[in-house]
Amino acid sequence: MSGANIPVLAVDGPSGSGKGTVGQQCALALGWHFLDSGAVYRALAYLIRINDININNLEDVLDRARHMDFECRPAPPDAPEIWLDGRLAAAELRGEEIGKQASQLAARPAVRSVLLDLQRTARKPPGLVADGRDMGTVVFPDATLKIFLTASVKERARRRYNQLKLKGFDVSLAGLFQAIQDRDTRDSERNVSPLAAAEDAVTIDSSDLSIDEVVTRILDLINNRLAIEGIDINGQ
Repeated sequence: MSGANIPVLAVDGPSGSGKGTVGQQCALALGWHFLDSGAVYRALAYLIRINDININNLEDVLDRARHMDFECRPAPPDAPEIWLDGRLAAAELRGEEIGKQASQLAARPAVRSVLLDLQRTARKPPGLVADGRDMGTVVFPDATLKIFLTASVKERARRRYNQLKLKGFDVSLAGLFQAIQDRDTRDSERNVSPLAAAEDAVTIDSSDLSIDEVVTRILDLINNRLAIEGIDINGQ
């Protein structure tokens, strides 16, 4: 099966929309591979740090990006397992400093270009579920089905607040609300691969839906699309 014939379910959306958990559950239900695109940038930031590479040295950064051995495995309801150079490294990728460096890297067109190629290598039989902010617009514009998953800022802040409180963090709901609003603005107004729904995407507002309800709706959509295109559940 050629790469172009391997089905892709692209799930894009803003922070806190639930796309990560939904994407992982869809991948497991379909028996497909999974890609957390945000983790790709965090992984590079982490490798740069542990290898003492200057983040401002673009050539060294690009060289490390080209040789990054990256694998993503779904593990809902938690974050996916990220394997770097054959070693599980998911926990190390969630720190605040790594997140800041990942954002710096994502703003560089040359870095995005190299990591674009890396992300596309995740397209393997029998299929791929990819979650992020530009999966359906930039990385996989020919995706079999494109979902734009969203929710109100209030609901996304509430979800994030509950997640962090369960983990023992002392957080402010008002502060999270503002942070999510600010991130939405940055993501949608950035010059490189801004957050936006693809023209042919199906938009799902998850504000009043459970994870299971969203997953069921998306699985119905992708199965219908596969049937229309004559592709069975195993991507044959």
